[in-house]
Amino acid sequence: EIDETEDGQLFLAMACYEGQTLNARIAGQASNVLLRVDDAVNITIQIAEGLAKAHEKEIVHRDLKPANIMITDDGIIKILDFGLAKLVGKTKLTKEGTTLGTTAYMSPEQTQGTEVDHRTDIWALGVALYEMLTGKQPFRGDYEQAVMYSILHEEPEPITGLRTGIPMELERIVNKCLQKEPATRYQRVDELLVDLRQVQSAQSGEKSVVAGFKPATTRTMLTTNKWKILFLGIASLVLLTVAGYLFFGREAESSEPIPIAVVSFENMTGDTTYNYLQKAIPNLLITSLEQSPNLQVATWERLRDL
Repeated sequence: EIDETEDGQLFLAMACYEGQTLNARIAGQASNVLLRVDDAVNITIQIAEGLAKAHEKEIVHRDLKPANIMITDDGIIKILDFGLAKLVGKTKLTKEGTTLGTTAYMSPEQTQGTEVDHRTDIWALGVALYEMLTGKQPFRGDYEQAVMYSILHEEPEPITGLRTGIPMELERIVNKCLQKEPATRYQRVDELLVDLRQVQSAQSGEKSVVAGFKPATTRTMLTTNKWKILFLGIASLVLLTVAGYLFFGREAESSEPIPIAVVSFENMTGDTTYNYLQKAIPNLLITSLEQSPNLQVATWERLRDL
């Protein structure tokens, strides 16, 4: 808050949080003891929820990194230092050809000094998650230019090669966040949250050992088996239908891709908690169906544009 007292004295008031940064938490781990997988997922979910709120207002952080993530004493995640943040579509804050942000967490587009959007924050979150899981940054070098080269041209060492017990789905999530082309990353934080919560659900049997750690917000999670079954049932039905058509309704020698549309879903439960599934379910189906070279997938938005 920036305001002025009755006697004309300007003041700036900011929130004060007690805790430690994520950077300190990672650095404070013993060399052979990393953050638990479920704790890393929990932290990432809370960060993603904060980013989702910022992105809804078309604000891009642009300098997301563990040093800018605070873990309060009661386990709440706070995103700090929006000093480089800007509104999407507004005037650039940097001169052409210059970069902002800490090098190791920069997206490829940031290292090149080109226009960035919310997908840059998704990249940085992927870097942070990689570091939480392995204790190492995915893109390293002896000097800044070497790190930038690695970001642009090299692939990070597989997480499963650095640490055992990492779910394959979690490694896939990190890899998708770290796609060098923005178009092949998660396009929205909401999509990332859906996948992270599925991993969290699978990990829910393990008790967190982080003292005082508060579970990530479950406001938009599938909290009952009924809705989990419904969600999985819808996705499975569509995928099985397509698979059946591919195997039984199409001649094997045909090389033309099959056109298929994924239309919108409507939340008819009466509970607005599940509104996010209206976009999440189609996005998950599109991601899965696009893996097949035999399918030409169209979204509802594309159909409306025709």
